[in-house]
Amino acid sequence: MERPSRQLLLSELRIRNTAYDVSLSRSLLTWKRRVSSPVYHPFRPSVCHSVSVSEIISVREEEEESSSRQRDDGSWKKIKEREGKDCRQAFTVLYVERSRQHRWRCAEVTFMCPDEALCQRWVSSIREQLNAIASRPKRLLVYINPYGGKRQGKHIYEQKVAPLFAQAGISTHVIVTEYANYARDHLKTEAELKTFDGVVCVGGDGMFSEIIHGLIWRTQIDGGVDPNCPEESLLPCSLRIGIIPAGSTDCICFATVGTNDPVTSALHIIVGDSQPMDVCSVHHNNTFLRYSVSLLGYGFYGDVLTDSERKRWMGPARYDLSGVKMFLTHHYYEGTVSYLPARGIVGTPRDAARCRSGCVVCQHNGQLLSEKAERYKVDEASDNESDGEWRTIRGKFLAINAASMSCACPRSPKGLSPAAHLADGTTDLILVRKCSRFNFLRHLLRHTSKDDQFDLTFVEVHRVRRFRFTPRHCQSDSDLELDLQEHGKRQIFSQICRDHPACSCAPAYSSWNCDGEILTHTAIDVRVHCQLIKLFARGIEEPTVFEDLTNPCAI
Repeated sequence: MERPSRQLLLSELRIRNTAYDVSLSRSLLTWKRRVSSPVYHPFRPSVCHSVSVSEIISVREEEEESSSRQRDDGSWKKIKEREGKDCRQAFTVLYVERSRQHRWRCAEVTFMCPDEALCQRWVSSIREQLNAIASRPKRLLVYINPYGGKRQGKHIYEQKVAPLFAQAGISTHVIVTEYANYARDHLKTEAELKTFDGVVCVGGDGMFSEIIHGLIWRTQIDGGVDPNCPEESLLPCSLRIGIIPAGSTDCICFATVGTNDPVTSALHIIVGDSQPMDVCSVHHNNTFLRYSVSLLGYGFYGDVLTDSERKRWMGPARYDLSGVKMFLTHHYYEGTVSYLPARGIVGTPRDAARCRSGCVVCQHNGQLLSEKAERYKVDEASDNESDGEWRTIRGKFLAINAASMSCACPRSPKGLSPAAHLADGTTDLILVRKCSRFNFLRHLLRHTSKDDQFDLTFVEVHRVRRFRFTPRHCQSDSDLELDLQEHGKRQIFSQICRDHPACSCAPAYSSWNCDGEILTHTAIDVRVHCQLIKLFARGIEEPTVFEDLTNPCAI
């Protein structure tokens, strides 16, 4: 077996009439400017540029003989000037170049060869290496939401993404959705998934939610798994999902790529990146409700979403207005939270380390959970109090949140749970107990600062694999009936109103905010399914891997 570093080709080629030593191995394409004399020139440093073969988008052979083809590339003009006996052949390599703020862009470099045979040898060798990368998609199913965000989805895809796919030799089947949940329903029933290497959605988080609901449901039905049974271990989806951000919120892109740039996301798809991700299934009385990949919020965040739905005419500003209104209203809700702690894993919700590309926590915990799937399987015996694993908390809560990822966004750079991981098989359960408005404001402000947002007496966080919530009005109402008998109806409601001076009567329950959608039930059973889906992403890269933008080899 050949080593990855072994050179496959080594030639002296030219870039813009400057000689370079160019080498190709199974892992790297490298070009280094030749030094004409051994004398050191401080103002002409030797330039060496290396590109990973896995990050080469494509290679094309330039055609000198086509006189009708005109280009503005200076290197091509140099070629045209040398027509005749010293005629040269050229090929262009398109590759990924890193920019600031986790953005990628498509750069290119043109190499000039002394003869046609050498040029064809280089082109065929590079293409051979690219074809050997099995993770690269060849055919994609693309769904475009033309109404999401600023209604720019179709334009973004046609102008920025489709040309890149064409250059990379990726064929696509494009479907423009006609109504809400169109993509979900099409994936469930009609899509011929076996003919594709991946599914791409052009839109926001809502469009991504449609894709995962259709794809996960289809996978379970085809595999004979009942999605309505909360005890079932779901089958992982074989197709990867790509997200081209074109919505009003792009939380998933920020968490998996680090930016909401369409070109960056398209390049991650082209190079065939793969990032596993956990998915939470939400059930009510053995009936499936929804899947969640980012945030489940009851209380404050549920109320904000419910109130904002009545103000959709305001656009994105409705979230700010509803947020202020719900903060001033200051409702709390009584209920019982039962959770199954994540045992034997690496990492805690208060770690300083963050989930990044190649995260060792996700790798370790994912492998651990897959090896011990039978031990972690929750059956009917787990419901008994004698089991000892389940823990129960009863109280009055301003907010109950379950974050399966950091939920970072421009407004909250750290997110609701900064140390949450994408693929460790857990979710961070955050309980905010009843407190004063001032203290709750302190908690909210810490989402935008560097302070530990869990270092407050009324906030607790637990890393869990499963949890259940039952609001007080659903607990057979025995406590409420006893209060009615002993104190009478008037005294109960007068007490409620004293606790909520901003309103005449407090609501008995809130709504669950499930990735931006309102659930129809408040009593829910949530289970985390480790690495159920995979995205065309690689996680957020550390800034140290970014290359110098002033590299003269990037043309």
